[in-house]
Amino acid sequence: MIIDCHCHAGPGDGLTGPWDSDLALARYTRRAAKAGIDRTVLLAAFHSDYASANEAVAALVAAQPQRYYGLAFVHAARDRGRIGAMVRTAVERHGFVGIKVHRHDAPISGEICDAARAFGIPVLYDPMGDVHVAELLATQYPDVDFILPHLGSFGDQWSSQLALIDHLVRHPNIYTDTSGIRRFDLLCDAVRRAGPHKVLFGSDGPWLHPGLELHKVRLLGLNKEDEALVTGLNFLRLIGKRG
Repeated sequence: MIIDCHCHAGPGDGLTGPWDSDLALARYTRRAAKAGIDRTVLLAAFHSDYASANEAVAALVAAQPQRYYGLAFVHAARDRGRIGAMVRTAVERHGFVGIKVHRHDAPISGEICDAARAFGIPVLYDPMGDVHVAELLATQYPDVDFILPHLGSFGDQWSSQLALIDHLVRHPNIYTDTSGIRRFDLLCDAVRRAGPHKVLFGSDGPWLHPGLELHKVRLLGLNKEDEALVTGLNFLRLIGKRG
């Protein structure tokens, strides 16, 4: 089973760009099907009300539960004091399997990590290059799994991506995904040094082409077992499922 662990969907209300505007899945779905991607993890676009945005994502997941998983998007500052309740709703009512946080909104908080610990779910946190936080997350929340996508920097900060590889090697609960990594040799180094069990396939759809992002994994030249870890089994392990 090939699982794309990182795809945005649903309404946005900022209208400053594609990242906070309505995200339709039709084009992504066609591309993912053609690429042989079986399931996709959905998370909201940037939004002024993540409780509302998560409800929209939940409707997409409920319509095709065999095709989609959901992550609860939360804002560390604006949602302070209600993050546990938001995550509870997402997990218990909608069957979501993790939390999404973005440094663009606010730095990740202990309240978010506590919610992840309470519900036994991973956190997908984009640190926008501030990968030093991995040290704090790993040591203060060793029982919570954290996925820092794009090798820690969608902005292609070489020093940040290189630093994250060290965190992947040293900390058993720090992971990354393959989405948007343009320096292919760094992706190779991450898999070689940290191991294929620390890397998850993600596309950052619908903006990036899921087939193209998946092809990067193919180009790693992994054996069948290791490629299966990256393309799906690692994600299933983090959410406590085997198939």
